[in-house]
Amino acid sequence: MKHIFASLICTGLLSLSAFNATAATDTILTPADYVSTLCGSLSDHSFSTGNTYPAIALPWGMNTWTPMTSKTGDGWAYKYQEHFITGFKQTHQPSPWINDYAQFIIMPLRDIAMHPENKRASAFSHKAETAKPYYYSVYLPDHDLTVEITPTERAAVIRITYPESTTSGFVVDAFSANATLSSKDGVITGTTDNNHGGVPQNFTNYFIVKSSKAFSSFKTVGDEAVAGFKSTARGEQVTLYVASSFISASQAEINLREVEGLSFDEVCSAAKDRWNEVLGRIEIEGGTLEQMKTFYSCLYRATMFPRKFHEIDENGHILHYSPYDGKVHKGTMYTDNGYWDVFRALFPLVNLVYPEMGTEMLESFAHVAEENEFLPEWASPGHRQCMIGNNSASIVADGILKGLSNLSPEETQTLYNTILYGTEHVHPTVKSSGRLGHEFYNSIGYVPCDTGIKESVARTLEYSYNDWCIMKMAEKLGRPEKEVLTFAERAQNYRNVFDKETSLMRGRLKDGSFETPFSPYKWGGVFTEGNAWHYTWSVFHDVEGLVDLMGGRGNFTKMLDSLFVVPPIYDDSYYGSRIHEITEMQVAAMGNYAHGNQPAQHVIYLYDYALQPWKAQEWARRVMDQLYSSTPDAYCGDEDNGQTSAWYIFSALGFYPVCPASGNYMLGSPLFKHATVHLRNGKDIVIDAPDNSAGTPYVQSMKLNGRNYTRNFVTYEDLIGGARISVRMSDKPNTGRGVTPDSLPARD
Repeated sequence: MKHIFASLICTGLLSLSAFNATAATDTILTPADYVSTLCGSLSDHSFSTGNTYPAIALPWGMNTWTPMTSKTGDGWAYKYQEHFITGFKQTHQPSPWINDYAQFIIMPLRDIAMHPENKRASAFSHKAETAKPYYYSVYLPDHDLTVEITPTERAAVIRITYPESTTSGFVVDAFSANATLSSKDGVITGTTDNNHGGVPQNFTNYFIVKSSKAFSSFKTVGDEAVAGFKSTARGEQVTLYVASSFISASQAEINLREVEGLSFDEVCSAAKDRWNEVLGRIEIEGGTLEQMKTFYSCLYRATMFPRKFHEIDENGHILHYSPYDGKVHKGTMYTDNGYWDVFRALFPLVNLVYPEMGTEMLESFAHVAEENEFLPEWASPGHRQCMIGNNSASIVADGILKGLSNLSPEETQTLYNTILYGTEHVHPTVKSSGRLGHEFYNSIGYVPCDTGIKESVARTLEYSYNDWCIMKMAEKLGRPEKEVLTFAERAQNYRNVFDKETSLMRGRLKDGSFETPFSPYKWGGVFTEGNAWHYTWSVFHDVEGLVDLMGGRGNFTKMLDSLFVVPPIYDDSYYGSRIHEITEMQVAAMGNYAHGNQPAQHVIYLYDYALQPWKAQEWARRVMDQLYSSTPDAYCGDEDNGQTSAWYIFSALGFYPVCPASGNYMLGSPLFKHATVHLRNGKDIVIDAPDNSAGTPYVQSMKLNGRNYTRNFVTYEDLIGGARISVRMSDKPNTGRGVTPDSLPARD
């Protein structure tokens, strides 16, 4: 049955609608079978249910392919609600707000006269569309042909089933005024340089398209190459082998070897095997079909980014073109990530479940440090102007403190020095790299809101956490005591923007007074895509300190409770109109809690610090049940490079990294009756909750490795050596468990 099912998918004989019908009655045999790549694609500029596209790729693969329903260049390349496909493109887009680079489009045609972008589109139906990570297929009635795509890391195979025609062919659209296109012996080669920033002047993507059927005609029209066949018979299949490189045309030919000599079905089967290998690191049992599909669709998203930007030469050496200095260097390079989003849960997930990837990503940071003066805070592929904070420090610290580094002492020192440099400098052209406002933050202990620097409170809070991460690295690396103390002191700077009168974080002027007037519902201004209710909790590294500032656990708990019951009112005066994140908060029906954006995603787990863990259990389960699904409107806001998915993965396992670099995971409510995390070291984390059901979100009791366990957290050390967590679930909260201070991590 397993091999038959895989064959049906790879040969395009089983549509997604047929898959869903089968899934309702039969057992789905592999993790990849549960995944829908359409999750989150029912989105647009004004309302996000993920802002994703159906990515056809391998885990962390350099190149991704996607169908397009929009004009070339539109960040919302594929929208589920649209009815026309305009092409199939190589993409590297991490977010519609960042947009794409090195994209080129292939569109098969019944008549090559239809090659212009305004003529080539075809209607399509989701009923004739199959969307899996390793395989995509769709019927295009206006051309009467079927397109199938299957990926490797740097190449893809596109199989086209043509109608009877004497005018059929395909177009390759390089989408660049500087494009070069040529053809020889049925092979199209070209270059494109389209981008939206973050690249040196010599940035180029070299691509190659090899056809199994000879062309009878070839012409270039602007940045398009149009290849025609003498004729095609009805049902005739033509295979295109496609690859690209950021290094050179010859390297693109080397990358094409990933698919040369292989059939479409062989590549598809290998791609599915790779996905099952990666997704299969976590096995789950005892959930509903919908929960299984949601879980593995989230894990798929969480293993897409950051993507590889390195290549392998003919001698097997790893090389990368640097988006930082424009040169080719040895070693790994990863990119297409916004660290403001993903430091929270995505990298902790990678470091726990896929540490071999975490090690490579840490190496990549070291290479970035060697190639320029700053680590990026948004990379796509190089420095991009987006978001705030210095959260690359959190990611590096999490890897180093978990022992994932195999860097030399010299490489480690260069990386650490680059992080230090960023605490006192700002990138000359990309102000989100480094620390905007560092002069004030390092001298008076906060970024004032009256100096022309926007998002001043959010910056202060994130710099404070980042400094705690640097302090932990400094301790690990044996740095001088004075240096450690400097960052330990700065890690307390969050206190300088806390207003005791409101028990909320608040903008502060240079003279020390608080900003007036003050509305806790005002989005933006001194905050980033949020308000005071969301950002007050951004003290990941010293929650106990925040408890003290609020006057104790009683008021701390009252403020937490208020977040979920305060009506979803808002003040959008800073933006001038309601941004999509505000709408997504409102419709979630959870008060002012905004799970659709990252600043508040950890807040539920602060109930563990309130010594009321049953509320963390209740809210974690409610968010999983209400705000996630496996449908095209899967998410409650932007999915953001795996971060929102990683929240679900951790929460479904029953724990979450509130403070990533601490090695502590706060406890919540496991979703499945049984889950096993297969660690890279051969050990397993086993979570048993046999009483689990929709009506039993509460933890009645827990055992760790056979012993009663009453704490509200587990540690990395508890897990990495293998662990068995046994949980007895209940429909009623146990208000006597986890209620004493010794239930919490030691204060650092």
